Amino acid sequence: MAALEGHVALVTGAARGIGAAIARRFAAAGARVGVLDLDEAGTAETVAAIRDGGGEAIAIKADVSDPDHVDAAVERLATEFGGLHIAVNNAGVTRDNLLFKMTADDWDTVMRVHLRGAFLVTKAAQRIMVEARYGRIISLSSTAATGNRGQANYSTAKAGLQGFTKTVAIELGPFGITVNAIGPGYVDTAMTRATAERLGIPIGERLASVAQTLPVRRVGQPEDIAGAALFLASPDSGYITGQVLYVDGGRLLR
Repeated sequence: MAALEGHVALVTGAARGIGAAIARRFAAAGARVGVLDLDEAGTAETVAAIRDGGGEAIAIKADVSDPDHVDAAVERLATEFGGLHIAVNNAGVTRDNLLFKMTADDWDTVMRVHLRGAFLVTKAAQRIMVEARYGRIISLSSTAATGNRGQANYSTAKAGLQGFTKTVAIELGPFGITVNAIGPGYVDTAMTRATAERLGIPIGERLASVAQTLPVRRVGQPEDIAGAALFLASPDSGYITGQVLYVDGGRLLR
């Protein structure tokens, strides 16, 4: 039996990168997946990949910072697929800058998507999970939660997700719901490539430079994070809650 057979999962920010990899991995493990993103057209590739592999997925357009959007998305997924067992808070944006250059809009945008988004999705999902007495909630934090130059907003949001995870784990544990976070290190995605481009660093040079600082001597791939998410989403992780699993190639060991 596949690890997630009979489960329904919602993955936010799933049009590309880490979110898309998680959605595909869940589907391969037997879950029916709601592929949610602000850009519904952008979800087409992820949904097609899942269906081409014999899985079930639907594209859902929603702004995770809008409560009406989130409630409608969760209701639609639960109605079409018959429930909701797993929610992954992956949607995120960056607005990097040094503190003295960072605008209030830079700050608010990152907080709205990462923190308000995770709050709204988790709140909507837990209503279904509490009734079912079962659920898995996973939020994407980051090694940036420990501090990262030029990312005061992003680092704060990712640290906030860890506090959110631990508190909600306490509240929802009695209802059979586990709540955990994953803290990726440097992962090769469109977002990190855009950062390198903005800094004027050739991507090959950037990836090689980061790899040399890591014990495993390579940067992460979205599939590395998807593997960790699959474990935390599975029934096998039922005695693990309130934890932050760093998937960083050993970055924080240094």
